[in-house]
Amino acid sequence: MSAEAGVPKFVDLHTHSTASDGTLPPERVIEAAARSGLAALALTDHDTIDGVRAARQAAEGVGIRVIAGVELSAFDEEREIHILALHLSHLDALEKSLAELRASRHIRAGRIVEKLNALGIPLTLDEVLQQSNGGAVGRPHVARALIARGLVTDFRDAFTRYLGNNGSAFVPKDRLSVQDAIGIAHEAGAIAVWAHPSEGGRRERLEPLVAVGLDGIEIRHPSHSGEDIKRLQALTDFFALVPSGGSDWHGAADGPRRLGMMNVPMEWLEKQDERVAALTSSPLPRA
Repeated sequence: MSAEAGVPKFVDLHTHSTASDGTLPPERVIEAAARSGLAALALTDHDTIDGVRAARQAAEGVGIRVIAGVELSAFDEEREIHILALHLSHLDALEKSLAELRASRHIRAGRIVEKLNALGIPLTLDEVLQQSNGGAVGRPHVARALIARGLVTDFRDAFTRYLGNNGSAFVPKDRLSVQDAIGIAHEAGAIAVWAHPSEGGRRERLEPLVAVGLDGIEIRHPSHSGEDIKRLQALTDFFALVPSGGSDWHGAADGPRRLGMMNVPMEWLEKQDERVAALTSSPLPRA
């Protein structure tokens, strides 16, 4: 609770900027966080930390704490899961791994464009890269390029017809194991949190992830139902993990994902700080 105002302090531990597939630069993300009254925010762009410095500089004058984070796409056998590495500190150690992941994203984007071209869709890789504006490229940038050319009507159309798992131009990701994703987080001084597990967050799936070093679960996320949140909270308590939550915000002013909408309490961030301190004093080996 705020000692001054007697009102709760909230944080948002899952956001994106133009460093990956968000629509606002890091500075504007901080401006939005200030308007939302957030006490802290984690910038968790996909496979890059390029926005963290700018976000921290912008936050200096407004009293918002910026947690350095990154979102990693990993695989648990045949199932894709996302890992949030939160509270990054050893950024040099992290950058080599992220550079390799970004290079894989670039190659994948090129293969998607090749598939689109084979379908008679006149799109170029340069158009896609223009949409990413130097950030980590992904399928949303392909979708934006298709929309800009008038080749699809919107994101739903782009993913249904071409880019989704059943789309005619779908290209699978190179596979990073969940063990390696957790290892990357720990090597960078961060905790590893399972992002938006939703219905997949069950004890039988969680137990092996805990065994290889998972630190926490994203309990509050826009995709989670009330029942999901109750179940994930119980599993977090059972396995002595840390809770996390966030809007997974990409810059929208309204709609189903709005900055700060999950009302993640400051106490959850404090629990994460304690976990980071424990890892720092007794570092885990790479999974």
